[in-house]
Amino acid sequence: MISKIAKLCFILVIAFFLLTASGVHSAVEWNILNTLKTDSAPLDVTVSQNGKSVFILTEAGDVLIYDQEGNLTDTINVGTHVDQIRIGPRDELLFATSRQNKSVEVIELDYIYAIDTSGSPFKGPQDAPVVITVFSDFQ
Repeated sequence: MISKIAKLCFILVIAFFLLTASGVHSAVEWNILNTLKTDSAPLDVTVSQNGKSVFILTEAGDVLIYDQEGNLTDTINVGTHVDQIRIGPRDELLFATSRQNKSVEVIELDYIYAIDTSGSPFKGPQDAPVVITVFSDFQ
């Protein structure tokens, strides 16, 4: 039989742990940096490995691609059967899954960058349909 003093000590120890444990708090500071508006409801979102692009899958079957500043840079129509997206091990692959079709579509992304060549020396017609840029100075 446990004595009354032992019971009292046990209750005090338990009360001590309960009171001190409840005083431990974890704090998280947060701030909304940007809000990306879409024309239809977003279903899924993924971010590129380099953090430069945000991909949002919408209910309309479009993948909206935003840059770091929140500007819409492109739209890819993948169809309404797609219900989830993920960026691949490289930023050039986007995986679109469809539970309805029991499939995963692997989409290869080719990024096209505009290079401002105005004011640079050139050879040939200035309004040529194709421009080849040679970077000879890597400073």
